[in-house]
Amino acid sequence: MCGRTSCHLPVETVRRACSYIDSYGQEQLPDWKDEDKYFPSYNKSPQSNSPVLLSRLHFEKDADPCDRVIAAMRWGLIPSWFREADASKMQFSTSNCRSETMMERRSYKVPLEKGRRCVVLADGFFEWQQFRGEKQPYFIYFPQIKTEQSFFSRSVDEEVWDDWRLLTMAGIFDCWQPPNGGEPLYSYTVITVDSCKALSDIHHRMPALLDGEEAIAKWLDFGEVPIYEALKVIRPVDNITFHPVSTIVNNSLNNTPQCLEPVEIEEMPYIIPSRRKMTPKSPSKEDPDPPKRSRYFALKSSSSQRASAELMERWLKKHETRHNRRPKF
Repeated sequence: MCGRTSCHLPVETVRRACSYIDSYGQEQLPDWKDEDKYFPSYNKSPQSNSPVLLSRLHFEKDADPCDRVIAAMRWGLIPSWFREADASKMQFSTSNCRSETMMERRSYKVPLEKGRRCVVLADGFFEWQQFRGEKQPYFIYFPQIKTEQSFFSRSVDEEVWDDWRLLTMAGIFDCWQPPNGGEPLYSYTVITVDSCKALSDIHHRMPALLDGEEAIAKWLDFGEVPIYEALKVIRPVDNITFHPVSTIVNNSLNNTPQCLEPVEIEEMPYIIPSRRKMTPKSPSKEDPDPPKRSRYFALKSSSSQRASAELMERWLKKHETRHNRRPKF
């Protein structure tokens, strides 16, 4: 599942991170729609607004099918057919939708048939691993590699890190019009799939990640790519990295760089995750030392994961220094 994300980058940095190649082979940046409704945060929960990438055709009928826009949308889909005057009166959760049943549930089937496919943008998402009544949070994101800055990465503010690769999650959006009139509400849900092998120790579900431009383009192009073809990109993705973070993230009101900082935690007995709660078996006499693993193993076992976490940690420290700087009067 996906119940908490981070998306702390400012408007222009998010825009530069979403550069794409148009139908003429030129690099372009998507335009923002309702950018004033987007509030960067290290700790986003359902019902908050997040940036969502989608085809410009949803807003302009004569637009180039390749053109894209970024819109700030509410997390938690409100179906267009919802008849209550208050969106908060939804009786069920729509922050996530299971890929296996989304074509069977009216809330998701109707917008999918209208081509309302989108890409939810985030730095990464949080997941909690359960063991003996305790929950350890992890931050999960695409591996990060420091690269040469492109033309669109040149920032006036040198203290904004432009090289962060955003996590791109497949989503469904809809537009709800209040029955008594008023401004239409755009909202979305994150599609989930079975976890990949790398994340199966943490949780049995994960967002459907779109890893690369080809997958993103296929999911967004509702005009040329029919739904049965687009659904082929909805699958577990192994190109992922993660590290444990502080339990400060447990409270969604906490919005600081500390939510993303890697932490070390004690070793715990190895368990196989399950959809039902499991109690580890007592070690047998023949096996006095059951296998152990460190829940910090993500940083110790893989050089690429360690590099990604170290790169993030260095940037967070720099950003925190800037954040704590006294204002000038």
